[in-house]
Amino acid sequence: MFDKEKHYKELTILKTIAETLNQNTNMKEMLQTTLEKLLDLTSLKTGWIFLIDDEPDYEHIADHNLPQALAQEDKEVMRCGVCLCLGLYWAGGLNSAVNMIECERLHNAKKYSWGDTGNLTHHATIPLTVRGERLGLLNVGSPGKESFNEEELTFLESVAYQIGTAIERTRLIEQKEKQAVDKIAQYIVNYYANANHVTRYIWKINDMNKLLLAVVREVAQSFHWPTVAIVLKEGDQKFVKSIYSNGKSELSHIPIPHHHDMIHRVFFEHTYCISDEQNEHLPQLPSNQFTVAIPLKVHEIHMNVEPIGALYLGRETETFRGLEMEILEVLTDHISLAMEKIRLYNEWQGWLIAEERNRLARDLHDSVNQKLFSLSLMAGGLKELMKESSPEIADVSHDIGQLAQESLNEMRSLILQMRSQGEVKGILGALQDYAEQIGIYLTIYMKKTVPLPVEIEKAFWRIGQEALNNVKKHAETNRAWIRIEKDYNEIRMKISDQGRGFVPERLEKCTQSIGISSMRERAAEINGLLTISSEEGSGTIIIVSVPISSQKGRGEYEN
Repeated sequence: MFDKEKHYKELTILKTIAETLNQNTNMKEMLQTTLEKLLDLTSLKTGWIFLIDDEPDYEHIADHNLPQALAQEDKEVMRCGVCLCLGLYWAGGLNSAVNMIECERLHNAKKYSWGDTGNLTHHATIPLTVRGERLGLLNVGSPGKESFNEEELTFLESVAYQIGTAIERTRLIEQKEKQAVDKIAQYIVNYYANANHVTRYIWKINDMNKLLLAVVREVAQSFHWPTVAIVLKEGDQKFVKSIYSNGKSELSHIPIPHHHDMIHRVFFEHTYCISDEQNEHLPQLPSNQFTVAIPLKVHEIHMNVEPIGALYLGRETETFRGLEMEILEVLTDHISLAMEKIRLYNEWQGWLIAEERNRLARDLHDSVNQKLFSLSLMAGGLKELMKESSPEIADVSHDIGQLAQESLNEMRSLILQMRSQGEVKGILGALQDYAEQIGIYLTIYMKKTVPLPVEIEKAFWRIGQEALNNVKKHAETNRAWIRIEKDYNEIRMKISDQGRGFVPERLEKCTQSIGISSMRERAAEINGLLTISSEEGSGTIIIVSVPISSQKGRGEYEN
């Protein structure tokens, strides 16, 4: 089952690590403080960080609580020689977190009697990367701990990506600061100082609309770019969500035509420049002459990168230079992480509210509900006892019993309503129970509680059942993820797995065997659309999209 408490803790740790990384621009101090904070929050005991160049060059830049065997003689053993994890890194064999590496330095410490190793024998090794570039290694471990599970490694990869982004930002700042000996160098430093200002500012915001406004305003004003806009994906559609133009910023919800697929191009083809022809397909904004578009993206399960939108910028005088493109890529990484932080924060707040509602429902069930039930039984017993000797008292007892029973029914209904919202029961609770029954570990991601019309809930339940059955039968994995969300135009359910997938061109041939046709029919019954994307070896994503307007006519949905 999904461990809410553990997930809350991980969200808190990621938020704390992000804040720690942004409190210092000195590389060594930043990494040392962050490592100590990570170990403290995760209850791990020991860790160290290597920044690595081409073989054989590396720097032991941070450590905490090293055993005596590794700390002796000013940690010389950590600064000299080559170990297994460094060898694998240079050989190109460390592209993701390694479940466990037996430490060669600790092995040699025992073999050559260098000193006490404190029962530390193994450590997890996680590469520090940013946008595909490898920067170094994060090693963590504890005495007696010989393995990390998949959830621990996935979490450590998320931390490592934050550290990698901060390393790159800090390196860029340090590099340009060293060149600040003339006017050009000072110009560069100012650019990176502005970038640092923007990233620090947006990381303080916990409201999505305020973030969208702040990003376009701060980017435009800090760098004197006249036009800045954020475009985000919502299902299969794309909308301009905020724009800065003519000296002011505002929120918007302007659709971009489906045939304009700049988000796909900038993400998959790394094509940043926008042509005049592409500008013609952009909405008629106060100034629609955009020059570049930089992708906004999130790192989902197992560090898969998904595009969520793009940052658009434009000016009339000149094109964007290499330095500015470097800054934009760093900025969009931070903007993407800040947006994901707010999504996780809202999800966390929703769960806290849900837990409180669930607690109240339990309290009502255990106290008032039980007393009403007892009162109903006692009134019935008194009626039977007094019906011969005192019919008047028997009649009053009957009335008391009726009132108690009616109150009991109303209380039960209230408790069910509270639990339905509080636990996101109904569709999600049923799907999680069903997944557990068939041996699937189902993770639920929710931005907030989404009330569903009865017909949609029924259809989502059946489609979700079939999708989970397909995971069990065909995907060769026991893990799946689900999200239900609502925006201005539609309600969506997304079910994904990281299984073996299949070739989309063979979709029609697979329809009968994996029940896709029945899922499409159920989606069509609620005026919805079912889309499936899959690739061999990369899992499958099923999305059901239902327009809200089609439900309002039935009187089933209220905003």
